[in-house]
Amino acid sequence: MKDMKTRLYIAAVVSATLLFSSCEKMLDTQNYTSSDTGNFPASFQDAEMMVTAVYSNLNHLTARPDGTFFMVSELASDDRFGGSPGPGGAQATDHLMVGSDTHFDYAWEQHYKGIYLANSAIEGLEAMTSDDKERQNQLLGECYFMRALHYYDLASLFGRVPLMVSSTQDPNTPQSEPEEVFAQIASDLKAAITLMSDKAYNAYVESGHATRWAAEALMARVFLFYTGFYEKNSLPMTDGGSVSKDEVITWVDDCVSNSGHDLVGDFRNLWTYTNEYTVNDYDYTKGVIGLDGQPLSWAGNGNKEVVFAVKYMNYCGYYFPGQEGYSNYYVPFFGFWGSNGTGNTFPYGNGNGYGTVSSHLWEEWGESEPGDLRRAASIICVADELPDYSASDVSGQWEDSGYWGKKMMPVLAQAAYERQGTWVSSIFWAAYPEFDVANNYGITNWGGHFQDLVLIRFADVLLMQSELKADAEGLNRVRARVGLSPVSYSLEALQKERRHELCFEGVRWNDIRRWHIAESALSSQNNTPMTNAGKAVVMRDGRYAARYQATEGGFFPIPVAQIQLSGGILKQNPGWGAEGRYTTWDFE
Repeated sequence: MKDMKTRLYIAAVVSATLLFSSCEKMLDTQNYTSSDTGNFPASFQDAEMMVTAVYSNLNHLTARPDGTFFMVSELASDDRFGGSPGPGGAQATDHLMVGSDTHFDYAWEQHYKGIYLANSAIEGLEAMTSDDKERQNQLLGECYFMRALHYYDLASLFGRVPLMVSSTQDPNTPQSEPEEVFAQIASDLKAAITLMSDKAYNAYVESGHATRWAAEALMARVFLFYTGFYEKNSLPMTDGGSVSKDEVITWVDDCVSNSGHDLVGDFRNLWTYTNEYTVNDYDYTKGVIGLDGQPLSWAGNGNKEVVFAVKYMNYCGYYFPGQEGYSNYYVPFFGFWGSNGTGNTFPYGNGNGYGTVSSHLWEEWGESEPGDLRRAASIICVADELPDYSASDVSGQWEDSGYWGKKMMPVLAQAAYERQGTWVSSIFWAAYPEFDVANNYGITNWGGHFQDLVLIRFADVLLMQSELKADAEGLNRVRARVGLSPVSYSLEALQKERRHELCFEGVRWNDIRRWHIAESALSSQNNTPMTNAGKAVVMRDGRYAARYQATEGGFFPIPVAQIQLSGGILKQNPGWGAEGRYTTWDFE
């Protein structure tokens, strides 16, 4: 099975997770271990256990995708509606509202647990005595990267958040201004770039770990968001200095030229519907020769285009506490709701019905780039592909636009059906002999998703390179991969290319915010025809622009429980009084 982890490695992950777990709510910094930085880590085995725990926290975030930055980035953007069965949290997020005060509790807690783990690992690694400085520095750089990643997600979601950079810091810390938070992010990423190996991505670091190249790419993403959204010329540093655009360009050029990353031969090979058990039974892919001259074939997890991703494994006990996050739960969240996705929508399976796709994206794409294969490679047009799909599903799918995203959708296989005996459980992973149904309590449609959650892809790096340098080289390299003619550089061309190449990959939301086009982009969702539990409706006025203005640029609420626990030290973001509570779908 491609990139499936062994139980031996999983056991190490679980041991590390348990060792560094048992934390309390809010920003609690109690000692998570029976050791301390005076005697731990004493060896690289100890150090790697600490670092594994830091990565494991990303899996815990996946266990409840609803309030995560990736899910918000998808549902709040103009490319997707909330969808889901009946009015609820997904639709609230789409309208920049919440259905309850607890919606972001879990994500907040997990981010700060991850930050605590990173802080503890940084302190331990800096105090560690070692003869192998390269290895020690690599692990240290990975922890700086992870702390920066947590703070980027938090700052993007909430704006002003507490900065915790020590395991002994007072947990009841006031929020910092965005300039301070982004200064810490930039300083951490610069440290990571300096510390980590300059060897090719697959020559020194285990798959799934951060690399120098991932840090350079994340620095570019952070720079573009901060300088764009806050209208600044540079990225601040904690020492009072700054990171200039020229420095970021140097790092991005380094990543492009020296990382070893590259584009896979055919865009469709990035997505799991081209896996070996499905590709020849799916009408869209059957017998197709890719633009690289080869039959379509999934490039697999950890392929050369993946710069950084959350990894999963065959160890997801659906009912076992702490194990849920080892399956990629985003996949079933975006699956078809109800009886759809149980064979009549082959090869796509069922789930929670989140993230129906805006028809505006489909139409704009067809008008502006009619020869772009990525359109049909990325979007399911139900009318074209799924004649047995039922938009009048009585179980209640809402905001059904007739379009769904292909990139992160449950994918079925006939061979899995022959083994499982039901389409609900026939996720293509179950076709592999190594697949262990017992690990998943038999609930394969939730516990059987092991494809990477790719957070940074090399195509994104090329597009950021073009945007930073205001030239078309990287942009046209991305276009050439899908057989499109080169274009001259313009911001408009770059914006369109990013939307088409990277749709449904968690980047569109911050893109439209930093380009200051969010209000108009979000308002394009108004007047969209759709179906709510079999009833034809129209999204008349989703109040998108009004909510974006009220939340001062799309920031979500600080969890009420955290404000209460802080004794009022934490302050709520603007726009989150009664007007931010989602109670009805029909706003008129």
